[in-house]
Amino acid sequence: MTEGRAPQAREIDDAGRLRHLLDLRDLRREHLLALFERARGFRVGEHGVASRDSLAGRTVATLFFEDSTRTRSAFELAARRLGATVLNLDVGRSSTKKGETLRDTLLTLEAMDVQLFVVRHGDSGAAACVAESLHSGAAVLNAGDGWHAHPTQALLDTYTLWERGFDFTQGAVTIVGDLLHSRVARSLLRALRILGCPRIHLVAPPTLLPPMPEDPAIHCGSDLDAVLPDSDVVVALRLQNERMRGPLLPGAGEYFSRYGLTPARLAQARPGAWVMHPGPINRGVEIASEVADGPRSLILDQVRSGVLVRMAVMETILESCP
Repeated sequence: MTEGRAPQAREIDDAGRLRHLLDLRDLRREHLLALFERARGFRVGEHGVASRDSLAGRTVATLFFEDSTRTRSAFELAARRLGATVLNLDVGRSSTKKGETLRDTLLTLEAMDVQLFVVRHGDSGAAACVAESLHSGAAVLNAGDGWHAHPTQALLDTYTLWERGFDFTQGAVTIVGDLLHSRVARSLLRALRILGCPRIHLVAPPTLLPPMPEDPAIHCGSDLDAVLPDSDVVVALRLQNERMRGPLLPGAGEYFSRYGLTPARLAQARPGAWVMHPGPINRGVEIASEVADGPRSLILDQVRSGVLVRMAVMETILESCP
C-alpha cells in the first residue's frame, strides 16, 4: 500500500539504536525481535504487567490532536509503569488554539526538558515533521498520523502473534476492511514483511482498495472467501460509520454479508486460525460477537500487548537519549 512520503528523521542512529519510532521504515527484523523480547520481560503471570523505575526522572509528553482513549491510555500506563513523569497536553485548551504554532508548542515543551513526545495527528507525516523540528535530543513516537502509519499498533499485533509462537516465515495473514484509509493496515503490512511473512492477502471492497506495492508476497482482491483457506491469521479492520453512509459502501448489512467474520466464514480458514482486530470493534459489521468473543480471538490479547510493547519501545528509545 502506497502513501505520500513525508520528511523523515532517521529512526535508527549510526550505532544501530532506536532513535524515533515513526513508521518502521528503518527497522529490521532484529529490531522488532529485540522489542518483542523486552516486552515479554514486562509480563507478570498470565495478565499482569511489571512496574519499574527505569524511566524515573524522564518526562514523556502526549500530544493527541485526534481523540483516542485506548491508545492514549495505553501510552500513559506504559510510561507510568516505567516511572516516567507524564505530561498530557490538552490540545483543545492549549495555546495552539490561541494562535501558537505546533512548532512553538514543541520548542516550549523541549525547553521544559521533555525527552519523549508521543504524537497523534490527523495529518500524514506529522510525527516526522515534529522529529525534524526538535532542537534537542528528544525523541518522537508516532501514535498515528493521518492515513500514513501507526507503528506501535503494528508492533503490538505482531508481538501478540509472536508470543503465541506464530512462525512469520511460514504463515499466511489476511487483512480485510477499509485498506484505503487505514494507517493500521499500512504499518502492519510493513511489520509483516520485515518479519518475513511470505503471503499476505489484502481484501477490501473495490472502492476501498488502494494502489498496492509491487511485492510478490502481497495479493490483493475483493473476495474474502477465496483467500480464507490460505489464512492462518485474519485481521479485520474497523470501518468508520460515516463511510457506511457515503458512496464508498452500500451499507453495513451488505458489508457484513460479504466481509464480516462469522463462525461459518472463519471455518473456511486454516485449522486454528487466529482472529485479530485493532479496535474498537463494530459488532455485526466487521465481526460477529461469536467470533470476537470466541476461542480463536486475540482481540483482548492485543489490548494487553499494547501496554507491554509501548513500555518496550519507550524504554528502548530513552536508553539512547541524552
